[in-house]
Amino acid sequence: MSTTTDPTPLTRLNPGDPFPRLTISTTDGQSIAIPDAFAGDFAVVLFNRGSWCPYCNGQLRAFERASRTLADNGIRIVSLSVDDKEAATALVATHKLTFPVGYGADAQAVAAATGAFVNPDPVYLQATGFVLGPDGKVVVSVYSSGAIGRLVPEDVAGLVEYVRAHTPT
Repeated sequence: MSTTTDPTPLTRLNPGDPFPRLTISTTDGQSIAIPDAFAGDFAVVLFNRGSWCPYCNGQLRAFERASRTLADNGIRIVSLSVDDKEAATALVATHKLTFPVGYGADAQAVAAATGAFVNPDPVYLQATGFVLGPDGKVVVSVYSSGAIGRLVPEDVAGLVEYVRAHTPT
C-alpha cells in the first residue's frame, strides 16, 4: 500500500479565523461579497456539491424551512456550488429557496481560500459549512470529505444563542 500526500496541503479555517473574501454571483443576478455582505449579522455559508446531490438538497430545504426563524435571530444564509446558472436557478425554483444561492464556483480557488475538500472527477466542492460571527470571523467550520456530514439549522440556532449568551458586551 502506498500513500501520497498533497505537496501543498490546504489550511482549514478554525474558530476565530477571518473568513476569506469570496465574491459570488447569485441566481437572482446579484453579486455578494462574503463576509462583507453579512457584517453585523451572524451568517451561515454553505458549499453544496450540486443540485444533483440529495443530501445537499435536504440541507438546503432544511435551511429554507428554518430561514424565517434564523432571520428573526439575525442569522443570514448563503449557499454556493459549482453548478451552472441554469442548474442553480432550477434548484432555487424547485425548493423555493429565498436565501441567496451562488453558482459557477471555481472549486480549486474556493478550496485554496477555505480548505474545502474537492471531488476530483467530476470537479465539485464537497459539503462544507461555516457559521460566521458579526465580525466576519469563523465561529465554527464543518468540513465533509463526502456526501454526509454537514451543518443543520437547529445546531446553528443553538450555537448562535450560546455565543450571544457567553460573549462579553
